[in-house]
Amino acid sequence: MNKFLFKLHSWTALLAVIPLLVICLTGSLLVFKHEIDRLLMHDNVVVPDYSSQRLPMDDLLAEINTKYADHQVTGWLFHDDPERADLVYVIANGTDTWNYLFLDSYSGTILAEPVPLDHYLTDWLLELHYTLLLGDAGLLVAGLFSIALLGLGISGIILHRKFWKKFFTLRWKKRLVIYFSDLHKMVGVIASPVLLILGFTGSWWNIDNFIHELQEHADGHTHYLMTERLYNDQLSLDTLLETSSKELDGFTTNYLSLPWEPGTAITAWGSVPSKNPLSSRYSSTVSFDSQTGELLGTTDIRNTGFGPAIVDSFEELHYGTFGGLTTRVLWAILGLAPLILSVTGITLWFKRSRQRRLKRQKKLAQLPE
Repeated sequence: MNKFLFKLHSWTALLAVIPLLVICLTGSLLVFKHEIDRLLMHDNVVVPDYSSQRLPMDDLLAEINTKYADHQVTGWLFHDDPERADLVYVIANGTDTWNYLFLDSYSGTILAEPVPLDHYLTDWLLELHYTLLLGDAGLLVAGLFSIALLGLGISGIILHRKFWKKFFTLRWKKRLVIYFSDLHKMVGVIASPVLLILGFTGSWWNIDNFIHELQEHADGHTHYLMTERLYNDQLSLDTLLETSSKELDGFTTNYLSLPWEPGTAITAWGSVPSKNPLSSRYSSTVSFDSQTGELLGTTDIRNTGFGPAIVDSFEELHYGTFGGLTTRVLWAILGLAPLILSVTGITLWFKRSRQRRLKRQKKLAQLPE
């Protein structure tokens, strides 16, 4: 059993090493996406002055609609940090392409013009991380490699299930192959809990999104091309947000979804006070009819049961945000573990392959002619 599992572990690692390195390295960088954006394009993502109150949402929306009359607003992302600019998603008329801009919600100033979702460096890294730049098919491909990461973690734990006996042993003065073997086991054991979490949550999201895309286009249905505003201009976003906060006790809107195709509701995605430390910023929802503003329904993560709460926790677990800066740094460091594991693992594989080849040659040389 161990022999078969070892071969499976080795060959899976060899076949998946490059994509997994890309996924893990980009993931570690993206843990600090905002910090990188702030460093590279400070004036886009940080508002100059946040000492005053935010302007009313209706005024901000009117400003965007006036300046970009040929675009329709489809989403609005808010941040807990008042220093960060709002991120507003728009679709140009005649297209189905999502773009986004940065907005100073205190002055109403557009800090950066609408750009594609993969325009900036960290956006491109995010696309590379989730799809390997292969489009919708890349969701499945990256998802399968995430499953491979999950398999490597599980098989590694089984193979080294007695790791505690020599867990902190690094035989520095021995041959390189022995040192690499110790290092491979140590790093694998330390990083495996986080890598298992990353592999499982990543594969879940990617495959779920891929299946959603297949179902949406199964009957030949294509994405809707934006032609007009799909919600009632007379509706007040400020009123809808105020209603949302009253419908769910303690509800805070973190993302407002506006219609991007006919029949779509206006939905406030947000958080509620919860004893669950893994509850995400988008755990609960309040939805409204996009024409009448009538309340359609609510989803309170506190009352949805165990299953939805588990799925909702994937965001905090995948990004390592549940423990603040400490867990983010830890996630970023352990996310780089595959770099060490690949170097040590490939070295060990080649060393052992060479040893097996030399043994075969030696046996053949001893055979009688």
